[in-house]
Amino acid sequence: MVVNIQYQKMNTSESMSSLLTKKLDRLSKKYNWIIKANVIFKIENDKAKMDKVCEIELSAPGPRLFAKSRNNDFEKAMTETVDELKRQLEKRQELFVRH
Repeated sequence: MVVNIQYQKMNTSESMSSLLTKKLDRLSKKYNWIIKANVIFKIENDKAKMDKVCEIELSAPGPRLFAKSRNNDFEKAMTETVDELKRQLEKRQELFVRH
C-alpha cells in the first residue's frame, strides 16, 4: 500500500508519520486489497481548541473510503480516524464475502 502524507499549516513530523504508517500497515495486512492511502494533517481555527484534524482517504475496490476526526491532539485524531476506517473496512469485507 502506498501512503501519501500531507501537512497543511504546520511543520512535518517524522514521529507522526511513522506512527500513522504503523497503524496503516496493520490495516493493509488484514485487508490486503487496500491500494493507497491519502492522509492530511492540518490545523484549523476552532474556538473549542479542537483544532487538530486528521483526514484519511483509502483507495480500494469499490467506492473510496473516507474518515475525518477533529481533536485537541493529533494522535487522538489519528486513532479516531483509523478506528472509523476499520469499521468501514469491516463492512466492505462483509460485502466481499457475500458475493
